Amino acid sequence: MAELTWSGSGWLAAGEPVGERPEAAEIDRLRPLLGLNVGWPDQEVPTGALTALAAAGVPLRAAASPGWAEPGLARLLAAWTPGEPEENPPPHSVTALRREEHSVRLRRHGLSLLGVPPRGTPSVSVVMSTMRPHLLGGALAQIAAQRRVETEVLLGLHGVPADHPEARRAVEDSGLPVRVTEAPAAVPFGEVLNLAAAGASGEYVAKWDDDDWYGPEHLADLLLARAYSGADIVGTAAEFFHLEPLGVTVRRTDYTSEIWSDHVAGGTILSGRDLFTRTGGFPALPRGVDAAFLKAAHAEGARIYRTHGLGYVLRRSVSAEHTWRLPLAHFLRVASYQWYGFAPSLILEAS
Repeated sequence: MAELTWSGSGWLAAGEPVGERPEAAEIDRLRPLLGLNVGWPDQEVPTGALTALAAAGVPLRAAASPGWAEPGLARLLAAWTPGEPEENPPPHSVTALRREEHSVRLRRHGLSLLGVPPRGTPSVSVVMSTMRPHLLGGALAQIAAQRRVETEVLLGLHGVPADHPEARRAVEDSGLPVRVTEAPAAVPFGEVLNLAAAGASGEYVAKWDDDDWYGPEHLADLLLARAYSGADIVGTAAEFFHLEPLGVTVRRTDYTSEIWSDHVAGGTILSGRDLFTRTGGFPALPRGVDAAFLKAAHAEGARIYRTHGLGYVLRRSVSAEHTWRLPLAHFLRVASYQWYGFAPSLILEAS
């Protein structure tokens, strides 16, 4: 930890001046730190630098803040207690994870204070295909729980009739506008997605996987990342996996987040509807649909940005049940952390 102090004429971060609108180099200098302890002065002073650092996700901490501090920021500054940095953390450590969760919450709040994204409620067409009607109720409930967005669901029933009791009940109970498309089981997965997506009316199109877990800020975070990066396509890093047959949750940290990339987790792809239409949507393939879509979009000049994956957990069962067919041993091998049971990040807000 380093100190963020008021010099009498401006803020000093780790002993160096930081402006009201910090340059990228000023922020990059601070990123290796565990965080900054905020030393509030006695008198009211400009706080633009603090807001900018929060919006950049630089971890800030203050056990108490003066009454003139912005209330939401003051509450967040007190909510995190940094642990000691760990050079060789044990497989169950959460110290670094708590820091990253704090960074995400600060960035959300700091950007909202700066008016990013612009006011208004964006509309998102959520495209989902399923062959497993027993998962549909949970998937639709997670879409219904999304905050600060308006959603419509474009549901492709893949080898499942629309009058299937579980499917019909899930749609009726969701409270969402759901447009259902039926396709025989023999139709390639990508074609089912495209048939469903043809009815999109939202400003954005987002892919959703029926068997994964999404936090209530999932779509809002993607749109936030799109706003501050200027990307054409955004998605998350594939970090958390629940290995269902083993009863284990693992986290891999080899996919860096907040970075330009040609790869994002397939179940988290979000693009503008115009771009989605222009690139032809999802290719009519039985598997590898996400990678093929991203490759085609990249070839068209689309810029792809990968944000954090803390609000997303991929469910892994036996490999035959997934279009991404890798054995469970692969995920254990690449994991940086592992925990017994279902152990997502707090950003998922799982009950």
